[in-house]
Amino acid sequence: MFPPLLSHRLVAMNETCEVCGLKFEREPGYFLGAMYFSYTMGVLTILPVSLLLLLVAGWGLVPVMIEMFVQTLISMPLFFRYSRVMWAHLDLAFIPVEDKRR
Repeated sequence: MFPPLLSHRLVAMNETCEVCGLKFEREPGYFLGAMYFSYTMGVLTILPVSLLLLLVAGWGLVPVMIEMFVQTLISMPLFFRYSRVMWAHLDLAFIPVEDKRR
């Protein structure tokens, strides 16, 4: 679905699958549902680390907020990619495409 991770096109997406010809964006706004996957992954990775730093390690609120911001910036490109892959899998599981070369 995507070019290699360490390329200059970090958040660019291929239009079709190179193997089967499946068109990834079936309609405008198709990947809007991927936002829910991305949000969930963000909460599940950032919140526990922040709570541990705040409650167990005794960090102050400002350093924890800075850590959350940095962690979000680092994880956003990965979550963007994986959330779109998960959304496409979920969508194709419920609404399969008969002719994958559309």
